Amino acid sequence: MDKPSKILWGEVSKVFNAIIKHPFIEELSKGTLDEGVFKYYVVQDALYLDEYSRVLATLAGKAPREEWVKIFAEDSVAILEFEKALHNEYFSIWGITPEDLKKTLLTPTNMGYVNHLWRTILLHEFPVGVAAVTPCYWIYLEVGRYLERVGSPHKLYSKWISLYSSKEYAKYVERVLEILDEVLSNASTDLWFRASRAFKISSIYEYMFWDSAYRKEHFIFEYY
Repeated sequence: MDKPSKILWGEVSKVFNAIIKHPFIEELSKGTLDEGVFKYYVVQDALYLDEYSRVLATLAGKAPREEWVKIFAEDSVAILEFEKALHNEYFSIWGITPEDLKKTLLTPTNMGYVNHLWRTILLHEFPVGVAAVTPCYWIYLEVGRYLERVGSPHKLYSKWISLYSSKEYAKYVERVLEILDEVLSNASTDLWFRASRAFKISSIYEYMFWDSAYRKEHFIFEYY
């Protein structure tokens, strides 16, 4: 019998294929992606990671095993140190300050994704929460590996590819997949349904995130 992670990945294969064929990813690979679009994406990603870090810390508090508490707690910090280090490098190039970020509104897609994660981990069991947060880990690794094979002539974009295709990043993903497989290995029909749905929704939001950045999506009216 296939591992839960393999089954779940098969269920979102259409989503992943749509991601790697999206103009954002294709143009990033070719080096033709408008830098303004990439900047828009990175800013929104930084705002998302601030929330995602807190989501992981909260999920750690629900973990039934000490080792899993440690993993998600470590990852909640690693995001701020590992991924945001590259963001800060970009921000220094673009002249974006912490004050600028504080004044930036979340896009509707970004807000929707974050709200989905919070709702899932707060209202459902630990396994469902793990399923909800896994696509962010996993899809970035697979996109990074895909782009590593084709490369990018743009220096800013090649750095992004190097981060998410790295062996160091893969280690974070692999241990979360191990947790996912274990917590869903003997899942009831109801638990599997809810975990699968959470995984699919998060995967769809991953596609929507790149698409929204490409379109520079924003709320029609400011909300503060």
